[in-house]
Amino acid sequence: MTDAVAYKILTGEQLQTLLSDGTFTGAPIDLADGYIHMSTADQAQETLDKHFAGQTGLGIAAVDLAALGDSVKWEVSRGGARFPHIYADLPLSAVIAHGPVERNSAGKLILPGS
Repeated sequence: MTDAVAYKILTGEQLQTLLSDGTFTGAPIDLADGYIHMSTADQAQETLDKHFAGQTGLGIAAVDLAALGDSVKWEVSRGGARFPHIYADLPLSAVIAHGPVERNSAGKLILPGS
């Protein structure tokens, strides 16, 4: 896969940690699984709806996968789709845009930087 940008949905606290520390080591599920779960633009809406339903104060980061080199692995996950996983900490230097999770009038996720 060659998608250049992937997205990480974060709690507000996790986004603040990334911004203040300059790195994100992972959410509890990431730490348990041994990699940071990411989503492509086409996968981000379903990830938000499935794993973050009812949560408020969320943030989202757009990540330049090319900046992460070989630490990115594309692996089969939900529904047989291939998802980008980061087998390293996420450095702020790879984040090309970030902001609060927002939806348009139709309820669709607005991706940062779009």
